[in-house]
Amino acid sequence: MFIRRKLNKSGSISIQIVQKINGRNKLIKVIGSSRIADDINELHESALEEVKLLQGKIELPFNANDEQHFVHQFRESIQKLNLVGPELLLGKIFDEIGFNAIEDELFRHLVITRLVYPVSKLKTVDYLAKYKGIELSVYSIYRYLDKLQKHQIELVKNISLSHTLKLFDNVMNVVFYDVTTLYFEAKDEDEFKRMGFSKDGKHQQPQIVLGLLVSQNGYPLDYDVFEGNKYEGDTLIPVLEHFVNKHKPQQLIVVADAGLLSKANIKALIEKQYQYILGARIKNETKEITNQILALKLVDKQSVSMECEDGSRLIIGYKKARAINDFKNRKKGLEKLEKKIKSGKLTKQHINNKGYNKYLKLEGEISIAIDKEKFKVDAKWDGLKGYKTNTTLTKEEVIGHYHELWAIEKTFRISKHDLQIRPIYHQLKKRIEAHICIAFTACKIYKELERQLNQMQAGKSPEQVLNILKTILKVEFKTPFSNKIYKELIINTDEQKQIVNLFKLKI
Repeated sequence: MFIRRKLNKSGSISIQIVQKINGRNKLIKVIGSSRIADDINELHESALEEVKLLQGKIELPFNANDEQHFVHQFRESIQKLNLVGPELLLGKIFDEIGFNAIEDELFRHLVITRLVYPVSKLKTVDYLAKYKGIELSVYSIYRYLDKLQKHQIELVKNISLSHTLKLFDNVMNVVFYDVTTLYFEAKDEDEFKRMGFSKDGKHQQPQIVLGLLVSQNGYPLDYDVFEGNKYEGDTLIPVLEHFVNKHKPQQLIVVADAGLLSKANIKALIEKQYQYILGARIKNETKEITNQILALKLVDKQSVSMECEDGSRLIIGYKKARAINDFKNRKKGLEKLEKKIKSGKLTKQHINNKGYNKYLKLEGEISIAIDKEKFKVDAKWDGLKGYKTNTTLTKEEVIGHYHELWAIEKTFRISKHDLQIRPIYHQLKKRIEAHICIAFTACKIYKELERQLNQMQAGKSPEQVLNILKTILKVEFKTPFSNKIYKELIINTDEQKQIVNLFKLKI
């Protein structure tokens, strides 16, 4: 935009503001004209001020009153509109962890998509095309999953662990193990997908068992998958062996809940010189030990340590809050049983030791009633919790470490709910294993996002940040004045700006 002095036929000088558009000068505004030198200079000064006001504005090459034409021209100028927010931040974290060592770009796309749009691989193809402008066939994804399973899973685990070791000291001193089940939509079983005890309540659908090892802060360390009918106690030693043989930690204490407590597991842990902290089923101890436990008369947050014949210790702790909760749960279970008895829905088959059914008894030949005496006896156990260990830690340290098992429960919750790792739609074992690997990688990125948010005291959860990222778009467009393609991020809201500034995203 510049100022032009034009000599008119009358001999006067016009002061004009002109802009060059498509190689041609376009008259923007006439400030005025005069033959007097002082007036002309004054008009020139006015033109300078006017240019300042117009600076940065685009004069459209059509009548400004033609609104519909403007809308059409604007729409035609847009070349692409893509979702880029997830890649800006999650891609940054992906690289910081070191997952970009996996050179296949498809791995990156599948992991980030699992975080923002966790769906089937078929719907993933549709998402990538519509929102990212990435054209793929579902068969190219399947081919890559085969490659991932065959060559890259161990590399992914190594990258994840290496990053975790850089962040935290003594990560491998104490590890936490638990299992969950993942069900399939298909009803057909095979040697891998089997019916079994489902933690999702999907007992009529085939499943697999996932064993997961995490650090104290809930960072995933290692995992393995097993047949769906595998007893969860039989998964502990194989996962530990794989981890220890590969990484050779100098000292290892494994923490797990009572579901992993079996004579075979304890024997194997002792033989392999592993230290352990396991939840104890104190009601199943010998009569001599249960009598000792019930005679303790502990007060709130008090605990005792009892020596066992095998050299381990049984630690008993009591919490008043737990006792209140135990009573509430038993009472609620009892009330449900009473309603079912009144409705006539209970039969002899319901008299078993499953849950609160243990309070049922048979009166006469046909009458089912509640054994109130057994209900009262159970009240003696309210608030008591047992822990089995062969460590030299104090009883307070043992209880403290066991209570950190919530970290693995949260990691499972992230995988199952936020990343929607189940249901699984794949049929081939190798693709199922690749699917789990992608979810494992996504879970690691999620946990690192959570850690960074906490470190920054951002006041936002990973879920909130992911939702904001889904609103950050990039538009590619042409102006009416040239064929040049411009690329601009659409970042308008305060929340979007906050995320960009917090993580110092390059835009």
